Amino acid sequence: MARQAHADGIAVVCATPHIRDDHDVRIHELPARVASLERELERQGVGVRVVMGGEVGQHAAERLTADELRRLSLAGNGWLLLEPAPGPLGVELEDLVERLATRGIHTILAHPERHAGADLEERLLELVARGCLIQWTADFIAQGTGGDFVLGLARDGLVHLLGSDAHSSLAGRPVRLTGGLARLAKTLPDEHVAWIAGDAPWAVLRGDPVIAPWSGRPAAPGRG
Repeated sequence: MARQAHADGIAVVCATPHIRDDHDVRIHELPARVASLERELERQGVGVRVVMGGEVGQHAAERLTADELRRLSLAGNGWLLLEPAPGPLGVELEDLVERLATRGIHTILAHPERHAGADLEERLLELVARGCLIQWTADFIAQGTGGDFVLGLARDGLVHLLGSDAHSSLAGRPVRLTGGLARLAKTLPDEHVAWIAGDAPWAVLRGDPVIAPWSGRPAAPGRG
């Protein structure tokens, strides 16, 4: 998977194991596991860094301590990848985003394409208004699965990040972003695509405020 990422020009991969009831992920073990993987990648000469994180389920996030939430945020700097509960997005998710912000944790919504309801755009706009970033699956956009609807959302400023959502190098989605970015480039200005590909993810890894070029204001107030 690291070699796939390197071939696609990806410099840093966030390891985001599922944090929810149906996965036995032990948060206290993650730093040592990531460090061990980084040593092996260096030994094999694979030029990709791996940083710690988690894809935290909506219900699991309610039960985690402030320290656990911070440790599971991407690179430990306060931006948390949040997986919605099954089904269409709801107001409960918006309330959770606000509660997490009061604890110094800012949120990135994972794969909204899996949670589409009749009011998807309205729900996304509400989440963005609360400081949430929207991350779509790159392969979903590259394949054109959502048709013109997703590109319309991109033109409306509702695409901030792309993720591979890859689970294996052997099957399923590859660790690749370029196809999704190329399709976005057909409808968005070059500077917007460059921001999605580079500026936004680097700001997330640093824990900085994320300022979309089309909004002129931070998506969140930065570190808690």
